[in-house]
Amino acid sequence: MRWLFALLAASSCLCCTGAAVAQAVGQFPFALTREGQMLGAVNGEVASFKGLAYAAPPVGSLRWRPPQALPESSEMSTAYEYAAPCLQPSLPVAREDCLTLNVFRPFGVDGPLPVLVFIHGGGFVAGTANDPLFDGARLAQAGLILVTLNYRLGALGWLRNPALSDDGSGNFGLMDQIAALRWVHDNIAAFGGDASNVTLFGNGAGATSIALLMLCSQSRDLFQKAILQSIPGRARLPSLQEAEATGRQFVAALGRAADLRDVAPARLLAAEKRVLEKSPRSFMPVVDGSLVTEDTAAGFAAGHESRIPLIIGSNDDETRFDSELEVKEALSSSDESVDELRKTYPDAVRPSDLAARIYTDKVFSEPVRMLARLHAATGAPTFRYRFAYVPESRRANPDEGHGRELQFIFGVEGVPGAGIFSRRDREVANSLRAYWINFARSGDPNGAELPHWDAAADRDHLLLIGNERIASGDDPFAERLDRLGRGSRK
Repeated sequence: MRWLFALLAASSCLCCTGAAVAQAVGQFPFALTREGQMLGAVNGEVASFKGLAYAAPPVGSLRWRPPQALPESSEMSTAYEYAAPCLQPSLPVAREDCLTLNVFRPFGVDGPLPVLVFIHGGGFVAGTANDPLFDGARLAQAGLILVTLNYRLGALGWLRNPALSDDGSGNFGLMDQIAALRWVHDNIAAFGGDASNVTLFGNGAGATSIALLMLCSQSRDLFQKAILQSIPGRARLPSLQEAEATGRQFVAALGRAADLRDVAPARLLAAEKRVLEKSPRSFMPVVDGSLVTEDTAAGFAAGHESRIPLIIGSNDDETRFDSELEVKEALSSSDESVDELRKTYPDAVRPSDLAARIYTDKVFSEPVRMLARLHAATGAPTFRYRFAYVPESRRANPDEGHGRELQFIFGVEGVPGAGIFSRRDREVANSLRAYWINFARSGDPNGAELPHWDAAADRDHLLLIGNERIASGDDPFAERLDRLGRGSRK
């Protein structure tokens, strides 16, 4: 009922401003949150609320501190446009004041509705929820609430330095994600959402974040289901000592500064860039003994994760290699000779193709299978997939497959990062999106007119989404993944 009171209050306020504004009253949705009355926008069947702050701006004295709650308010705010992305070198419009989220909901549909929360990837140093690829209209049209969120990135999100905070955590980005989930828990009913039916989904760094949230006692009651897309499940997180060494490198690159919290953002980005050039994985979650107590693989192996329904999978071609050095490094990472590898991957004609297939299996395919097996062993419903579909227009010259599934899930076309779908592309997108929607509703992706998706259980079953068909069955790559798995345990 909170949204109804907000609607009445906002309608009364707008009607007093004159006929020109009053005519638009029925076209704008309202939501009454703890932080005030939010006036959204409507496009067709979908209402959106963009740029909603879920924590105080992490600037000045709040830089490199845990996110702080906003004060309660009864004032009205408009939420028509995205707020700034979090600070990163590749986006000139990015800002430190970025702890915002976006809500998409079906307009005129009563709740409580299932809630999907998307956490974007980008290697913990880039990305934004404001990407047009992540427009939530298609998912909201299906009768769900979609939330996309921004969190601190790079040095501002993951710097470990005891001089900067009480514990020098370095996991400020993860703290932001937890704060956003608390905001959803406290406020989503105002938008028609069900706070007891929240599903997290994300790819890459977003999937790693969700896995860590599944292992984190501070967040496990804030969501009930999870979808991990292309998670590098065996990736090792830095220790406190390693993170502090990176922190010292960053401060050295920054140069002389009286107070790190007073340094201009441009200088921060310049220092961050110098550190990343030497070590591309310098800024990421750290095992701090508090929020993060162990790596993802170790946590799942010990059964420490939330025993919730899980979808987990990866793409068939997660990467492309262009440089000869990258190709050599990938090939040398295998215990097998090049001739043996060619027998394992007979369709990989060029050395770069062979290196990419090895990298995909070693970093994504095998670790995903390992996490699926471990989670299924806890008794939690577990569904594994492999996405091998390539849009018809790209089959002659496929691009890197990492993140390719996102356009299919969100159903967005013709925006940066998303092409135009063929009829077959749309059929696959509709099916994949339906699986995600069904899972968000009930914890089971299966539904009418969809190929049945077998749970992983203790078998190697998975859903194969290929160019020719979508079908559940045994993993055709099981033998080569077995060899990789044995090698990773040495």
